[in-house]
Amino acid sequence: MKKPIAAVLTAAALSGATLLTTAPAMAHHSAAQFDFQNTVLVEGEVVRARFANPHMRLILEVTDEERGTREIEFEGHSRNNMFRQGFRPDMFEAGDTITIRIAPMKSGADGGYVTAVMTPDGTQIGNVTGAD
Repeated sequence: MKKPIAAVLTAAALSGATLLTTAPAMAHHSAAQFDFQNTVLVEGEVVRARFANPHMRLILEVTDEERGTREIEFEGHSRNNMFRQGFRPDMFEAGDTITIRIAPMKSGADGGYVTAVMTPDGTQIGNVTGAD
């Protein structure tokens, strides 16, 4: 009689441990830090573009009057989702000037979530020139 109870308690303990170890991974994929209601355009020079999972990363050198010139890292969806939208790793390269539409950080910090891109030749993926 004691063995079935021990088995149930062990299974419950293992289930709890699994939940504790997966919760941080699920929280990582939240987009709650981005303001999708107030997207903005950002123009900058490509420093690096990384089309890989778990998220596309795009680092631009951006200049504005308020804070000068600095490198800002933006993120996008997974490589697979970006590819389905039309993004290709060879669309632009380091040194190209591009325009992106982003959902900015709610905190006001540099960075944001890329929702659209206009390449140097004017190709648009998503809606860069109009409102989202």
